Amino acid sequence: MRNGSGLKISATAAAELNRQASFTGTPGVMHIDLMDDKCGEGWKFIRIRPGKNDGVALARADGITLYTQENQIQLFQGLKLNYFGDLSGGGFLISTPKGAEASPCGSGFRKLTKVQ
Repeated sequence: MRNGSGLKISATAAAELNRQASFTGTPGVMHIDLMDDKCGEGWKFIRIRPGKNDGVALARADGITLYTQENQIQLFQGLKLNYFGDLSGGGFLISTPKGAEASPCGSGFRKLTKVQ
């Protein structure tokens, strides 16, 4: 795992990641990506899958190791992964990084360009 990856994992997210990893047969191992979405140009959304998927270790917390593609490590700098659940369901939410705006069509974000 690279030092200073910057991704923080909340206790609720770690618990859900562990639950999903155990259920899918990859205990303690999950993979996270930031994906482009058709919602709008520049929007990034998370995708979480079981397994290592040829990734490199990004973050560890409470018995779970998250892997990602090496070229995405810097995209996770300063982000926090959380999980919210209630009687109607639940889902992962990644915090909006500094210098970015939240997506109007989901839990994504895009980096703002500096206007001079």
